[in-house]
Amino acid sequence: MKKVVLVAISLMLIASFTFVSCQKKEEAPAAGTEKAAADPYADVRGKVVTMSGPFVDNDAIKFEESVKSFEEMTGIDIQYEGSKEFEASIGIAVEGGNPPDIVDFPQPGLLDNFVRKGYVIDLNKVLDMNKVKANYIQSWLDMATMAAPDGDIMAGLWGRVNGKSLVWYNKKEFDAAGYEVPETWTELVELQKMILADGDSPWAVGIESGAATGWAATDWVEEMMLRTTSLENYDRWVAGELKFDSPEVRGAIEAMASIWFADGMVYGGRKGIATTSFGDAPKVMFENPPKAWLHKQGNFITSFFPDNLVAGTDYDFFYLPSVDPAYGKPVLVAGDIYAMFNDRPEVRMVMQYFATGASVEGWVKAGGAISPHKDSQLSWYTNEVDRKVAEVIQNATSVRFDGSDLMPGAVGAGSFWKEMTAYVSGAKSLDDALKAIDSSWPE
Repeated sequence: MKKVVLVAISLMLIASFTFVSCQKKEEAPAAGTEKAAADPYADVRGKVVTMSGPFVDNDAIKFEESVKSFEEMTGIDIQYEGSKEFEASIGIAVEGGNPPDIVDFPQPGLLDNFVRKGYVIDLNKVLDMNKVKANYIQSWLDMATMAAPDGDIMAGLWGRVNGKSLVWYNKKEFDAAGYEVPETWTELVELQKMILADGDSPWAVGIESGAATGWAATDWVEEMMLRTTSLENYDRWVAGELKFDSPEVRGAIEAMASIWFADGMVYGGRKGIATTSFGDAPKVMFENPPKAWLHKQGNFITSFFPDNLVAGTDYDFFYLPSVDPAYGKPVLVAGDIYAMFNDRPEVRMVMQYFATGASVEGWVKAGGAISPHKDSQLSWYTNEVDRKVAEVIQNATSVRFDGSDLMPGAVGAGSFWKEMTAYVSGAKSLDDALKAIDSSWPE
């Protein structure tokens, strides 16, 4: 009887241990699942995402610092390689079948070349586009939409940008003279008249830039295109569908000429514009007394101002007003667009991150970057100029990229520069200049 009891007890203990053991084996995967669920980045930790672009030296450092918090959070290593010969090197990499995962293009026209050949991944298919669209005004999305072999795709996301529709002035002297910042085109015209009546030239303008002489004139034409005709016409013009010798483009150039060529309007006169360096042009505003009062240029121009000037005290800027309210408040911009060439989960995650202000927050705080994202904060900007440029871009009803940068090189960085210089200097008539540009457009 004792043997039977002992055997029974032994069997019960064996069954009990077996049950506990099985239970522990079943619980182990559950614990692992909970751990994975607690870490949404478990699948991408330790992964590498390669990226290339034109950022070098200090810009490269600022970019790398700006993405560091994302790398620490996700465990993804964004390996960025910058090059001063980026335009040439990226062509070799892409055409050779070995592109980086993500490429930063400072010129959308270059990206467009790769899109047309089918190399670029359509972000509509791999990202949460509801989040992307919620964080950009429509113009940024429009400029990132490009024609691929199988139809239009969302070719990239805008990262760091800068604004060009800015008019700079000597704030101390401007205020002392009793001038007021114009908010409308009519007020700008009245300001010009006041400065002329006081015996000075309103504008400081120079377009000399060595082999690139004339680019500053093309910026003015682009500004006037955005203010005197529709965005559709601007896009058609950039694409070569609207000729330079058209009423719309001719009208924009004539609007510029009405300022530049009028007697006394520009310091040094019409002929002086073509021989004055773009970087030297604004310096006459800071002479004592000023020889001119206004200078239109992008936010980079402050590096050409005399030393020891303080933003907001010695100089300031205002938005170049719209000419026709029907076209809203357009802003001419430049910037960087990030495109995706390889599709993996970690690359998708990095691209989704680039659609947020957080991706440039560190760079904004360090200075030298403006965010196009709706979720960015003006409080991030640590200097007066960057903050005000950001406000101009945030308040824009539309933005368009520098048109000459979007055109084929033979035009945008060739005949457009050259023929505008010839026209401004008086060497060519407007008719001849426009016909020459149109004839240079590649077939």
